[in-house]
Amino acid sequence: MTVGILDTRAGRLSRDELVELYAAHRLGLMRLAVLLVDDMGAAEDVVHDAFAKFLEKAPALRDQASALAYLRTSVVNGSRSALRRRRTARAYVPPRETGPQQPDDLVSLREDHREVLDALAQLPNRQREVLVLRYWSELSEAEIAAALGISRGTVKSTASRALDALEKSLEASR
Repeated sequence: MTVGILDTRAGRLSRDELVELYAAHRLGLMRLAVLLVDDMGAAEDVVHDAFAKFLEKAPALRDQASALAYLRTSVVNGSRSALRRRRTARAYVPPRETGPQQPDDLVSLREDHREVLDALAQLPNRQREVLVLRYWSELSEAEIAAALGISRGTVKSTASRALDALEKSLEASR
């Protein structure tokens, strides 16, 4: 007989056992997460994610003891990830905006910009597309590969060749 998504005949946790597991251990797992991340909202997210991942693995677990062990490990690992993300966010220092301060600097910047655009226009289409997607649109290699219908390796090699050609073109114009 099937209960929800789990088959109780195979000796696996039933839907009722999953509900009971959640009710019995959610608060303990929340306390664990709060102690690890020191933030109630982040702790709720960690525990929620742990139970969501658990539901994917639940059919393979045969008893509540192994299920609880899985959930505890998942909460600890999720808390570590949350702390890592928080540490990275706190360490981020936004770049300082520096604009041209004098009219001469503005003219020089416009000339440099024009030179780069002219050199970019001389590149083959694929190289130009890769550079524009990578540096102006700030896409990842995977996103560029998907957008252009090419492999990530092709994106890497095309970008490398394009940068070399751009550098040579800019050096020649100076």
